Amino acid sequence: MAAAQAGDRAAYRALLLAVTPYARALAARAFRRPADIEDAVQDILLTLHETRALFDPARPFKPWLGGIARHRIADRLRRQGRTHGREVAIGPEHETFFAAAAKQDDMAADAPALHAALAGLPDGQRTAVQLLKLQEMSLEQAQAISGMSVAALKVATHRAMKRLRALLGAAEHGA
Repeated sequence: MAAAQAGDRAAYRALLLAVTPYARALAARAFRRPADIEDAVQDILLTLHETRALFDPARPFKPWLGGIARHRIADRLRRQGRTHGREVAIGPEHETFFAAAAKQDDMAADAPALHAALAGLPDGQRTAVQLLKLQEMSLEQAQAISGMSVAALKVATHRAMKRLRALLGAAEHGA
C-alpha cells in the first residue's frame, strides 16, 4: 500500500488484485446473491481507492481494509433494508389478465363492435385511425400514404378516438 501511495501503478494493481478475494469473502458472509456480493466488493474497492491517501503506512493494512469493508457492507445492508421495506412482490395473482387466452377471447369478442364503430367514422378519421393506430405507422408514413398533413392526421385521430370511445362505451352499456 505504501508503494501504491507513492504512485507505483504496478504495486497498486497488485494490491487491488490481492485484496479482492478478501473483500469478496467478507461480502459473501453478509449477502447471498452473487450480484449483491460483487456490488459490495466494488463499493469496498472504490472506497479503498478514494481513501488510499489517508492510510498510515506505519499501521497494519488488513485491519484498516477490514474497517472499510465492514462500513461499506453495513451501508449496503441498510440501503437494502430500506429498499426491501418499500417494495412489494407482485405475482401472477396481481395481474388483471395473466392468461394470454383471456386477452385473446376479449379481443375476439370486441372485434365486431370495433369494426362497426370504425365503419361509422368519417373517411378522414377512419383513414387516420387505420394508418396510425391499427397499422402503427409514423405520422410521416401516414402523411405520405393518405395525402393528409401531419396536423390534419393528429386532429382526425383525436376526433376519431373520442368518437370511438363514445360509440364503444355506448355499445358496452347496451345503448
